[in-house]
Amino acid sequence: MSKNEQELSQLGSVFDTRAAYFVCNYFASHDNYLVDLDGNEYLDVYAQISSIALGYNHPELIKVAKSDEMAVALVNRPALGCFPSSDYRTILEEGILAAAPPSLDKVWTSLSGSDANETAFKAAFMYHALQKRGKGTPFTEEEMKSCMENLPPGCPDYVILSFEHGFHGRLFGSLSTTRSKAIHKLDIPAFQWPKTPFPRLKYPLEEFEKENSQEEERCLELFSSVIDQWKGRIVAFIVEPIQSEGGDNHASPYFFQRLREISLEKNVLMIVDEVQTGVASTGKFWAHEHWNLTTPPDFVTFSKKFQAAGFYFQNPEFVPNQPFRQFNTWCGDPSKAIIARTIFKQIQKDNLVSKIREVGDYLYEKLETVFKSTPVTNLRGKGRGTFIAWDFDSAQERNEFLLKMKQHGINIGGCGDSSVRLRTTLIFEKKHADILCDAILKVLNV
Repeated sequence: MSKNEQELSQLGSVFDTRAAYFVCNYFASHDNYLVDLDGNEYLDVYAQISSIALGYNHPELIKVAKSDEMAVALVNRPALGCFPSSDYRTILEEGILAAAPPSLDKVWTSLSGSDANETAFKAAFMYHALQKRGKGTPFTEEEMKSCMENLPPGCPDYVILSFEHGFHGRLFGSLSTTRSKAIHKLDIPAFQWPKTPFPRLKYPLEEFEKENSQEEERCLELFSSVIDQWKGRIVAFIVEPIQSEGGDNHASPYFFQRLREISLEKNVLMIVDEVQTGVASTGKFWAHEHWNLTTPPDFVTFSKKFQAAGFYFQNPEFVPNQPFRQFNTWCGDPSKAIIARTIFKQIQKDNLVSKIREVGDYLYEKLETVFKSTPVTNLRGKGRGTFIAWDFDSAQERNEFLLKMKQHGINIGGCGDSSVRLRTTLIFEKKHADILCDAILKVLNV
């Protein structure tokens, strides 16, 4: 039995390891390479499910991790809502807020991507109730009593609209908007919230312009009609720029522009879930920047590659009108915000947004050649950095491909029913793209 198998067996007696690929030696891992307990080294194009921005053991991250600033943040972790640290404003302004999407100059920090989405939901609900109740109008006695029984009017029947195949987390509210796989939702009580179709585009895009345009118009019409059917109960909708867990599903900038226009017409808030797409992977710092919206989203949630989490916003009325309404013990984590600041500064210093865009274009062009005369279909992600995916005819074929790629030294992941997705670090280079493509050629016997 290998060291990896032994450790998985021992760890499995106290912690569920059934989803584990292998046990990692993070002390030995470096740059774009992940090392397992047996010393095998993998080119990592999965990056902890899209969560490693600067590769493993980046010297600037190691440096800040050893700083006095980090030590103080770790050993005195503050309950930020009640006892914010003296340097938190500066940490945010130099990092998370410096990286904010255009026009969104405020942030709420949270604990994870799921938490970021749920707190955005709460902000949307409370804002909607404030508009309906009237500014300065106190809560009624009926509202105060009924909410303690989980009943209206204190607990109104507002809802969040999401899209088929979307993924927004695994907490109760976020899971109710998640529509990617049944295994995520089975046995868990859910809010009865509505969904609407997300476009299923055909590739290559240039060969199916008419069909894809019709598909997007179909989905836009249904989006609008669902809002009307729910008679003012839909407070907000949430959408990923690229549906990641659900199969790396794309849509055109026009589609998202129309979503925004419809939402403004019908007074529905827009939440853009950038948990997986954010922080430069798509060749823009935020993927929704590809859309060129004339009016920014109301909320943009983030996590993963920033190692911190939260949501951006602009409207000061999205802050609840009383303290302790949007609240938990931590309200984020200064140590993670310090990491996020370091990641942002390194991205700026090394011009990584432009570099990953260039590498993505190079890689996409190579993959177009590699996949000719193979069972691979629907190569997608052109012009979106290294956020690239493709399909096999079946889940079995896809899973066999993933296994063989690991045997050839590539750690790679799947999504949807039969898709493969790339989730590289931001320091992924053309030489790594060449290694990846060579391995694909060998696995596919091309």
